Amino acid sequence: MLSKKSYDRRAMTIQNILSPLRRAVSDYKMINDGDNVAVGLSGGKDSLTLLTALAAYRRFSPEKFTLSAVMIDLGFKETDKTQIAAIAKHCECLNVPFTLIPSDIAEIVFEHRKEKNPCSLCSKMRRGALCSYAKENKINKLALGHHADDLSETFLLSMFYEGRLSVFKPVSFMDKTDVTVIRPLILTEEKDISAFAKQNKLPVLFNPCPADKNTKREYVKNLIKSVSKEIPCAKNNLFGAIISKDRYNLFE
Repeated sequence: MLSKKSYDRRAMTIQNILSPLRRAVSDYKMINDGDNVAVGLSGGKDSLTLLTALAAYRRFSPEKFTLSAVMIDLGFKETDKTQIAAIAKHCECLNVPFTLIPSDIAEIVFEHRKEKNPCSLCSKMRRGALCSYAKENKINKLALGHHADDLSETFLLSMFYEGRLSVFKPVSFMDKTDVTVIRPLILTEEKDISAFAKQNKLPVLFNPCPADKNTKREYVKNLIKSVSKEIPCAKNNLFGAIISKDRYNLFE
């Protein structure tokens, strides 16, 4: 976990994250002066890296904004409370207010609904809880930790399992709550996030979800890795095709 004293000494190691984050914020106009930005923490490497990077970006950003962190406790009995405390301490070191919101999402998804594919419902419920909290606390921007690999995986998931071409957007306005969802890591590769989280010993929360590593997304992630062994440029080309509108040439 980063301490206040060690933060500046480690500043150079964050550049691999800050560079694509700054580009994403600028290209997609994610943050404006006066914004109240909250990072939705899952406790995973992605959201913790996003929080750490935004805390650093806040120091020199041309846009002046406030930053906070909010975490939805899904209600898994196996969740380690000491790890939650470590995340709260990390936020304190970053000078970022932290809020933990209890919920019964895990019980609803796995015990009441008994979802065969629980990720979609869990994600919707967690995002709904985050947006509701944001609206109640006059937070106008909710930052989520989705990265470049997530974008490519979502595209294939949508195509394979839903028969449509669809991905999440860098910036999405949620009209029901008047909250704008932003994804500052959308141009950042997962491997860089993993390396940063490991190098800086971020307090990553153990995921007690029974569906972890056994989902359609995990299958697609491994599929991309497999294809990339035969076609090394496949992952980059897939990502480039998604974000570059001039490459679209679909049937009309």
